[in-house]
Amino acid sequence: MKKTVLFIFAVLMVFTSCRKSDYELTADELQVVAANAGGVGTTTWTSDKEYLLDGFVFVNPGQTLIIEKGTVIRAKTGQGVNASALVVARGGKIFAQGTKDEPIIFTCDGDDLKGSIDVYTRGLWGGVIILGNAPVNTTSGEAYIEGIPLSEPRGVYGGDNEADNSGVFEYVSIRHGGTDIGTDNEINGLTLGGVGKGTRISHIEVISNKDDGIELFGGSVNLKNIAVAFCGDDAFDFDLGYHGRCQFLLAIQGEQVGDCLAEHDGGVSPEDGIPYTIPEIYNATFIGSGQSLIHNLITFQDNGGGIYSNSIFVNQELGITVEYVGDASSYERLEAGDLAFNNNIFYDVAENTFESLGKVMDQSFHEIQDKSDVLILDIISNENEIENYGIGYSGASFKVTSDSLPVKNLSSYSSDWYDWVDYKGAFGPEDNWIEGWTLLSQEGLAE
Repeated sequence: MKKTVLFIFAVLMVFTSCRKSDYELTADELQVVAANAGGVGTTTWTSDKEYLLDGFVFVNPGQTLIIEKGTVIRAKTGQGVNASALVVARGGKIFAQGTKDEPIIFTCDGDDLKGSIDVYTRGLWGGVIILGNAPVNTTSGEAYIEGIPLSEPRGVYGGDNEADNSGVFEYVSIRHGGTDIGTDNEINGLTLGGVGKGTRISHIEVISNKDDGIELFGGSVNLKNIAVAFCGDDAFDFDLGYHGRCQFLLAIQGEQVGDCLAEHDGGVSPEDGIPYTIPEIYNATFIGSGQSLIHNLITFQDNGGGIYSNSIFVNQELGITVEYVGDASSYERLEAGDLAFNNNIFYDVAENTFESLGKVMDQSFHEIQDKSDVLILDIISNENEIENYGIGYSGASFKVTSDSLPVKNLSSYSSDWYDWVDYKGAFGPEDNWIEGWTLLSQEGLAE
């Protein structure tokens, strides 16, 4: 969902309405969590109960929501005023700490976790939104998160605290979200607005979301071990000055599904606002939607940049697109070294040649050949290669690991935050971190 889409939508009744669950549990087991102006309070959701979100459920400023490992949270299905989502407001905290053996699961009402909902079903409920006090590159230093009406003050995010801490979110699977809030206005699987690097986010799965898998609006939070699959729009979307670190990112579009594997957007008002959107990404594995959809691998626009190193990109009709509009465009980030591809592997991307891997486009989507030549030269000179190292993407199952990955030409890591590994892509030969706890693994869709 694009950051420019903001709607004032009459959903105030969502915060006070309560609907009976269709999921059959006893009164002692089922905890209906209805939308409430007072938020959830400071509370713990325990794994011996099952929870049903009914409307937009907020963790208000000053409140803390703890979710025990192994807890299942379902959400009422519906669109518009009947949509349901969990929102951690700026100043609130969430501690959702699952484990590999007992992940936390967010899904829709009626999902028995045994196949009652087809794995590819999208848009049945909203998603999870976390808002914080870290910088965004708007004139005011704040913004309203998409999917929440402007009349709702708990939808504001952004501030001046790079180290802001919204809690812990790890070993969490988010399934079948992205319902419509209004026309062309859906919720992402996981939305992070102005979330600071004091927040810990790792081992997250977003599967079959109708809109983007994960979208970050500004902030400095770091992400590690993130899997996004079968989403209707982009797998990852970086906006409004997001400048965190990311490692071990898996994106799978699936045949005939989705748009870009990643979209990098800069500022809106102003486009040259700081901080710039410059995520630093190591060890990604991006598997596209095939050669029959005319979609880009990665798009950079509105002065957004980003740096990819030690990563693998396969199976997408088009390559990298960089916008040029004169001042405050992503081509400037390329010239400044804020947009780069270092020591990556490409295969079956565009025409499987270096010349086709990247294009610089004007606002009318016409290629600017001399600037495209600069982009391609940059890709070639930074030790990227076109080669097949055994990442599989035919049929219904995806092979995300490989025994033949090269250890040559690895970029050095820029920070001790990264795990220093000797392979490219999101997985080592003996390190399949999605195994067991993800729906992707449980359904045999990725190995």
